Amino acid sequence: MKIDDFHKHSHELVDWMFKYLKEIEKYPIKPNIEPGEIYKSLPSNPPKSGESFEKIFDDFNKKIIPGITHWQSPNFHAFFPANNSYPSILAEMLISTIGAQCMMWDTSPAATELEQKVTEWIRDSIGIPSNWSGVINDTASVATICSLLTARENHSKFKINTDGFSDNKYKVYCSKETHSSIEKAVKIIGLGSKNLYKIDTDANLSMDLKKLENQINKDIESDNIPLAIISTYGTTGTVAFDSINDIALIAKKYNIWHHVDAAYAGSALFLDEYKKDIKNIKYADSFVFNPHKWMLTNFDCSLYYVKDEEKLIKTLEIHPEYLRSTSKNIKNYKDWSIQLGRRFRALKLWFVIRSYGVDGIKKYLRNHINLAKYLKKIITDDKDFELTTNQNMNMINFRFNPKNSKNNNEINKLNIKLIDELNKTGKIYLSHTMINDIYSIRMPIGSTTVNIGNIKSSWELIKKTSQDII
Repeated sequence: MKIDDFHKHSHELVDWMFKYLKEIEKYPIKPNIEPGEIYKSLPSNPPKSGESFEKIFDDFNKKIIPGITHWQSPNFHAFFPANNSYPSILAEMLISTIGAQCMMWDTSPAATELEQKVTEWIRDSIGIPSNWSGVINDTASVATICSLLTARENHSKFKINTDGFSDNKYKVYCSKETHSSIEKAVKIIGLGSKNLYKIDTDANLSMDLKKLENQINKDIESDNIPLAIISTYGTTGTVAFDSINDIALIAKKYNIWHHVDAAYAGSALFLDEYKKDIKNIKYADSFVFNPHKWMLTNFDCSLYYVKDEEKLIKTLEIHPEYLRSTSKNIKNYKDWSIQLGRRFRALKLWFVIRSYGVDGIKKYLRNHINLAKYLKKIITDDKDFELTTNQNMNMINFRFNPKNSKNNNEINKLNIKLIDELNKTGKIYLSHTMINDIYSIRMPIGSTTVNIGNIKSSWELIKKTSQDII
């Protein structure tokens, strides 16, 4: 493709993007296809010679788009928010065009210094202590791995990095509601999943502090080493909250590394009313949240903050000769995470923050929380439905129970059927979670363009479909 062709086709793509975003509600949210259908429609072998953009783009529209789940639809209420926004999309276009490799200051000075600045902006906006440092990762899963690696090396005085394990007695603690990435991280860094204790939760699905402390004391008495506590600020399933402030004090008491996973709900800390939830964060060691979930920023973009950057760097730094720099007083973010290669993620954050401002981000978050309050009232006023948890920020968990049955298995089967029939319509997409054997329908309200009209129409569809399946 020549530069003039690129010019022509890029304009065609921008027109397509505009039409797609403007008409996104016309697309079936969840594709109505069978497994393997897309795969079978594609040639067995790659083309021997290059094909025209027109042919490629035609296949994109005919073969790829019909198999896409449209996460940006205002009627998408499954899994978790995965925001984008017009400023973020424009920034992504620039990121791809520039194609910068942002692993070191020398490889892209502006990228490094912009990343430092935007992480500081957000740090100060959400209430993280000003002496903490931030880095942009791809996902919170990677940040958790980095946190546990640093905890491991800090405790071993960085010996495991060089000598490996001799006798693993390390124990890690989280709640039973914690994201699955915690268990994966424990496995990846060699601690073993059997050394991860998933602590029971209380009635609010928060980590039971008494049981946590009891387990810590049991491990100390057994000559095991309490290495790290992972507390969660907004679980994915229900947006439940561990008591960050209390856990921070327990971690401090026993000198245990404390990582706060705020991947889902950390964005809400822009709102002043939630800052009290992390007033003891100064006693923690690391914190992560994902702007790509609930802060108007395209996937992937995860912010990881640490109290002691030197411990993180010492854990992960490697200096082959070809990457040595003579520049002084710089940050080389390749030493702050696992991957060497890094995208210019800071640019889209910069575009988002400058386009919306802190006040605009607050307005956006409050809109979703208020829409969730509206939906909560609708559900509580309907005799055929019931909430399965309290409203937590923008998340509503509920179920259909028309006969007020006490048979949980029957109610679960009915709700499985309901969510299946709803998703078949292509007009809405919902997912579920299990809460103490209760099959619960989840509605995280987080689409960038969702409004009260979308919530009303979604509820009308839920109500109608529920009556059809009885």
